[in-house]
Amino acid sequence: MENQTSNKSYVLGISLLVGMATLGYFIFKGLKTFSDKDRIVTVKGLAELNINANSSTIFISYSFSGDDLKELNQRTEQKKNAILSYLSSIGFSKNEIQANSIDIEDKETYYINEWQNGKPVKTKIDRYRTNQTLVIETNQVKTTENKAAQIKLDLISKGLTSTITTNYSFPELNSVKPKLIAESTKNARVAGEQFANDSKAKLGKIKTASQGQITIVGRFQYTEDGGVDNSAPTEPYLQKARVVSTIVFFLE
Repeated sequence: MENQTSNKSYVLGISLLVGMATLGYFIFKGLKTFSDKDRIVTVKGLAELNINANSSTIFISYSFSGDDLKELNQRTEQKKNAILSYLSSIGFSKNEIQANSIDIEDKETYYINEWQNGKPVKTKIDRYRTNQTLVIETNQVKTTENKAAQIKLDLISKGLTSTITTNYSFPELNSVKPKLIAESTKNARVAGEQFANDSKAKLGKIKTASQGQITIVGRFQYTEDGGVDNSAPTEPYLQKARVVSTIVFFLE
């Protein structure tokens, strides 16, 4: 009888020890987990990506003014044909050139009132003004500026002086956004790992992450305070996309 009582006490004692040890383990894990949740590091990841233009456009604009609309249209047509002939001679095909329709301004009066020596004076002006633009589209973006400059000089020498401007088309932001975000996240993790190593810890999972606004700078772009952005590309066919992501990591 005494042996049975002793065995029961022994078993009960062992059970209590195991229970207390198990309870202590879970309490320890719970406290550790709770403590680990407070161990975080906040880092920022910068990513920059150069974006090349996928096409460019050269605009050749010219105008005439006068009182005879028929004559103005003839002069505009003659200049257009002369410029098209020149463009063909330097290698541009008809498919690359688009001639916009003639835009006509009618001032509906031959005079404007001006003041001379304190008296109103009527000054004769041309009633009509015709405007036309030739548009050249090309994917040779890196040579666009040189071509535009040469066209301008050649047209002046031929008596076909025109206004020459250029424009560039870039890929949509959504096409480069995933790569930009991935790079900023990668750079943030590198910064976080460096901090963790310095703290004798290990970088854990991401707690929270926020993406900053993606900004794009190019030629002649300025900062918000009015200063020049020296990091912006100077080539007109290049833009730089930039983003800063803020990521909070757990530390283990």
